Parts: sequence; structure tokens; C-alpha cells
Amino acid sequence: MSIRLPRGTQDILPEDAVVWQHIEKIAREVCQGYHFEEIRTPIFEHTEVFTRGVGDTTDIVQKEMYTFKDRGDRSLTLRPEGTASVVRSYVENKLYGEANALTKLFYTGPMFRYERPQAGRMRQFVQFGVEALGSANPHLDAEVLALLIEICNRLGLVNLKLVINSLGDKDSRDSHRQALIHHFEPSIEEFCSDCQSRLTKNPLRILDCKKDRDHPLMKTAPAILDFLNDESRHYFEKVKQTLDQLDIAYEVDATLVRGLDYYNHTAFELMSTAPGFGAITTLCGGGRYNGLVQEFGGPETPGIGFAFSIERFILAMKAEGVTLPERPKLDAYIVALGDEANQRGAVLLNELRKQGFRVDKDYMDKKMKAQFKAADRNGATCTIIIGEDELANEQAVIRHMGSGEQKTIAYEAIVTELGESIKGGLEA
Repeated sequence: MSIRLPRGTQDILPEDAVVWQHIEKIAREVCQGYHFEEIRTPIFEHTEVFTRGVGDTTDIVQKEMYTFKDRGDRSLTLRPEGTASVVRSYVENKLYGEANALTKLFYTGPMFRYERPQAGRMRQFVQFGVEALGSANPHLDAEVLALLIEICNRLGLVNLKLVINSLGDKDSRDSHRQALIHHFEPSIEEFCSDCQSRLTKNPLRILDCKKDRDHPLMKTAPAILDFLNDESRHYFEKVKQTLDQLDIAYEVDATLVRGLDYYNHTAFELMSTAPGFGAITTLCGGGRYNGLVQEFGGPETPGIGFAFSIERFILAMKAEGVTLPERPKLDAYIVALGDEANQRGAVLLNELRKQGFRVDKDYMDKKMKAQFKAADRNGATCTIIIGEDELANEQAVIRHMGSGEQKTIAYEAIVTELGESIKGGLEA
């Protein structure tokens, strides 16, 4: 019986894992430089976390969640996104305890959505995201965007387009909501069943519909920017002004609404403009969510964040021809001949690893020629040869694999000599 991995999932093999590690490392370093700290939340949560946080009118909740009952008949869901889980943890652990404190968090981990698998969009995928909770300052919106752009720049991504919009405050959205209902209601029967159910529940979601995106009424729908009150308009202007001062290029798109219910004020998407990247260009999305903490029983706390799929970042890096990291090579491979030499090799292996060297040896009882092939296959810079003569004289032979030069040295000098050999070859 052949058992294969489930559709929409993938095995990340060693040669690919180094690329993932590279992206995660760069993102962590940038976040730490911006004073964001890591948070880790469970892979599954009570289903209410997402129906309440993400919104029960969204495609995620209605169509894409992996939900199941546990043995206690409790409804649990594999997390489809990270923000709701982070906010749940923020409230449950009272991270808001310090008055006027700003909490800046980042996370990474697998997310799960049942949708048609395609390039860069899997049913199990990995997101990296940030959340900043506690401030409604437009400068913070700009900082979060600056952090995102810095991650991209550090990864070598340059063919990018940042698109922003304002969804306004509650009053602005209520005015816009009524205008959308008035606009779509006379012809709502021409739209899909999802849009029909959203008309009264959340008409803003109609603008995000993939099935009816080409309907003529979509192009003439009222724009949220026309319904911003003075406070919302001033907030958005401050965000744009700060982005201008930071030399961060952007475009304003009044049709950008994002696919989650919790967004308000600033919403944004980062897209790849690299030739050949694909029809779906979005790399990252995010925005402000000033009422979400209250939904989870916490105090009035503004927040803003974003998340990106590591899979899609890898596709963008490949599309731009960014040089991807390769599997690290060995500093040395110990070639040992005979039982006693293998025993000595095991001890030497341990000593070299403690000194920070990447080293390995044969455990398959291969002959000398096969051991050298293994050293070459693993990209070892040097081999350390221990045979009967070397044991008798408390010596070893170091061979530089690139030049073929080799040198016999005293056993106690191996650590020093190996370091010199790795730097630039051997001296006679």
C-alpha cells in the first residue's frame, strides 16, 4: 500500500528547508530590530475564536476552515490565520495590564484553509505575521509597513507594489454600508448566493467576491473614501504623510477591502510585480483592527498587523532571480580506517563539534574510497584521515578537498590546523 501526503500539503526537504530558515531568520531579525517579540499560540483553537474574530460572513469561516469535534464534543478549528489567536492570547493573558503600554508581537507557524491548491496557495501553509496592540497612532501604521518593506528588501525583493486604503471608523463604515445596500439591492439576484446573503449582513464583503468581480455594478460601487468622516480622513492623511517621509512608495486603491471582518481604518496589500510571478500577485495583507480586542472580552485596544505566506515569498524570490541559500557544507569529514581509528574518530568528532566546526564521519563501514566520495558529496572543505600509521604516531592527515593538498600534523594540532585549512588551503 502506497501512502501519500494529503492534497494541498507538502514535504519541505532539507535542500528547501534552508530557504525557509533564511526567510524566517531575516524576518525575525528585522522584527527584533523594531522591538517586536515572538509569541506562539496553539495550532487549534475553539471554533468561536475564528467565527467571532475573523467574521462569520467571510469565505474563511463559511468555506475554508478545518473544524472538528473532540472527544468532549467541543468544536475546535485548525487556525486559518494568526491574528485572532494572538488577540485571544493577548486578552486571556492580560498583556494589556500595563496602562498605555504598546505590545508588539510577531509569530510564525502553519495555518490551514480548505481551498483549491495552486502554486503558493496550499491547504497547509506557513505564515509570518506581526501584531502591534495598544496604539491608534498613524505613525505606528507606517512603522508596520516600514517593517514589512525592510523584510522584503533584506530578502532581495524589489519588484513590489504597496496598495493602501482606508476603511474608516464605525460611523464612516455605517454610512458606506447603507450606500452599498442601496447600490446592490435592486440587482442582487444577479449575484452569487454568497453575495445575496452578505447584502444585509456585511455588504462590504460583496466587493471582495471572486465570482462576481466582473459584474458591472462592481465598477460603479460607492467607494469608502467618499464616506470617510473628518477624523477618518485626517487619520489616513497622516498615514500617507508618514509613508512619504519614509520614502515608501504606495498607491491608494479605493476598492481594497481585505477578506476579513475585523479591519478598519488602514488596510493594505503588498504585491509582486515580478514578470512571470503569476496571476495572483498578492504577497502580504494586513491592516488596522481597532475593535477586535473588545470582541474577545478585553478593554478597548487598537491594533494593527500583517501576515505573509512564506511559500509565496519563495515564489517571488525565484521570480526575481534572487540567489537562494544552499544547504550548508561540512567543514570536515573524518575518514577513519579500522576499529581503533573509528573510535578515535568518534572522540575527535565530538571535540571538533564543541569548537563550532560542522563535521561528520562514516557510520556505514565504508572503504576509504567510498568515504572520500561521501566527503565530496557533502561538500566537505577538508578530510581528516586517521589510519594505523597515524594512530601509532599520534598524528592525522588533513587533506584540502579543493586543492588536493594534504599535510600530516600532530593530533593535538588538529583544531588549529583545521581552522587555518578552512580559511585558505594548506601550506607545505
